[in-house]
Amino acid sequence: MLKIAWSNLYSHPLPEGHRFPMEKYALLPEQLRYEGTATDANFFAPETLEDKWILSCHTEDYLVKLRNLALTRKEERKTGFPLSKQLVDREINILDGSVKACLFALEYGIAMNIAGGTHHAYASHGEGFCLLNDIAVSANYLLSNQLARRVLVVDLDVHQGNGTAVLCEDKPEIFTFSMHGKSNYPMHKERSDLDIALPDKTGDVAYLKLLKDHLPRVWDKFEPDFVIYQCGVDVLEQDKLGRLGMSIEGVKQRDAYVLNLARESAVPIMCCMGGGYSPQIRDIIEAHAQVYRLAQDLFF
Repeated sequence: MLKIAWSNLYSHPLPEGHRFPMEKYALLPEQLRYEGTATDANFFAPETLEDKWILSCHTEDYLVKLRNLALTRKEERKTGFPLSKQLVDREINILDGSVKACLFALEYGIAMNIAGGTHHAYASHGEGFCLLNDIAVSANYLLSNQLARRVLVVDLDVHQGNGTAVLCEDKPEIFTFSMHGKSNYPMHKERSDLDIALPDKTGDVAYLKLLKDHLPRVWDKFEPDFVIYQCGVDVLEQDKLGRLGMSIEGVKQRDAYVLNLARESAVPIMCCMGGGYSPQIRDIIEAHAQVYRLAQDLFF
């Protein structure tokens, strides 16, 4: 059974006019139920992750500052969010959702988190709409509990997974693969194990060719026994923050390719949604919903 992490906290309201589309976290499960891709039985509610797992990636000082709402104005602005207790609770809830989705993926082959993909968070600060890094925390959880020996992070959000790259850089048992816009945020790129930087306006054909050229080589050489897939849809041509040129069909082919690699290799995969900022919310929902349909079609 496809298991999907979702919580009311995911739809934490932001001030009117804020450009981060929080409403997608409420609309996506509704769409999946409406079209029959998922039922109530597919969804599970994350809780609060134990501090020891958060501290496997983040500093105690930073976690205390978050919980006490003690970030400086500069630190808060860097996250892109107005800081609140509800927002911090949301981020910790997302971590638990991704960790539990990993456990379900071990059982069923694949599992999803409707939120997550918070790849810009560093050990001691947040940025780019990310406070805590669910990808790195989930990888550490798997490795520390001997549930995996080699975790491959496939990050196909339009923005480089800079926080994940730094948090995992000294861990040979985690391989970070990032395909992202060369000229897009963050302007200072970190070093992933493999970075594929894409020029503005890269479309479906060029994008998919690069993915198919590079990802199988990484897969064959690294031999992962678990994959964490950040499948952001801000690669769409119409995305306000993306600058690439992909179509919704191209995103579907991208997701199908990654999921098929996992299925054919019998490697469990956990998918977290990442970014999506198209002007029309229906485009964001459709682009995200595709990967859930693919998961059902390919794995169940």
